Amino acid sequence: MSYTVTARCAVGRRDHLHASVLSALDQAMSLIAAGLSEVAIVDGDGCSRTPGALYQTLFGPRPAVQAEPVGLAA
Repeated sequence: MSYTVTARCAVGRRDHLHASVLSALDQAMSLIAAGLSEVAIVDGDGCSRTPGALYQTLFGPRPAVQAEPVGLAA
């Protein structure tokens, strides 16, 4: 699937094409750090997400796994 990173800068909009979601997310975060606004990642199906929302989807909190107590040896 292809991903397009879009951002607004002083002279207009910039679009960058990426073949992977991780490279698109990396580019989007870099653009935000550089001060560009309205940064979005659009997938091949036309679904648009902010970098923060996509990051949360990919790496968000996982359900806590309850560790089983270790039995004491007799």
